[in-house]
Amino acid sequence: MMAGRPVAEAVLTSLAPRIDALVAAGHRPGLGTILVGEDSASAGYIRMKQTKAAELGLTSPHIHLGQDASQADVLAAVREMNEADDVDAVLLQHPTPPQIDFDVALLALDPDKDVDGLHPVNMGRLALGMPGPVPCTPAGIEALLAHYEIPVSGREVCILGRGTTLGRPLALLLSQKRPTANAAVTVVHTGVPDWADYTRRADVVIAAVGVPGILRPEHLTPGVTVVGGGVRYEGKKLLPDVDESCEDVAGAITPRVGGVGPTTIALLFRNAVEAAERRAAGRPTA
Repeated sequence: MMAGRPVAEAVLTSLAPRIDALVAAGHRPGLGTILVGEDSASAGYIRMKQTKAAELGLTSPHIHLGQDASQADVLAAVREMNEADDVDAVLLQHPTPPQIDFDVALLALDPDKDVDGLHPVNMGRLALGMPGPVPCTPAGIEALLAHYEIPVSGREVCILGRGTTLGRPLALLLSQKRPTANAAVTVVHTGVPDWADYTRRADVVIAAVGVPGILRPEHLTPGVTVVGGGVRYEGKKLLPDVDESCEDVAGAITPRVGGVGPTTIALLFRNAVEAAERRAAGRPTA
């Protein structure tokens, strides 16, 4: 079972000396957060980030806007974070209330402070192989596969899902020329009637659709590595893309809970520390 926690702990441990070096040089990293509205799950997510930031030695400036906040209010909060000297990276929490255009707010964010790596500039950097913040869940999946020594280079990887936060950037990431990537990547989705033909051929299958239980044993070849990246919530119940019976055929598989979640959080903090290092050195991303 490929649990995410050991991977996350290894990533966070590797950040400790880098954070210490920044602090010793007079630059304490800062992860700023913006929450719009009263969504309890989002508020809990922010609290978790603030707690982890404190444990790692980062500051965590926070702006909380009410449920009735306007687009102008959100843009003003983004500008405040962009201009703040004590903020190296910014998390703009999604979802936002219906009157807020999240994409417009994201575009206003300084790409070099985009801790989620989802700004169009950073997606472009990823496509071109340029340095910059990498989307956290895809980066966490690469780190997870590397930690468990799953061969990826030269192998067939099939990603089920083409979303902009996971499937699409993950395909770009795993096809890059790097020892922990360099794969032959195929992206399929529910619009491909015979998508299972592709997953059955792959050495590694990554489910990233957000359709509960879509990936089942009959869609896999025995011994395959399976990563569950997509989930949907029914109330507070987590419903993963990967049916639990896939454990019977997989050679390695992420658990239903505690797989890519912990790695996503760890890679978010790696993005934040790297942003702090760039700012401390006075150099732009690219």
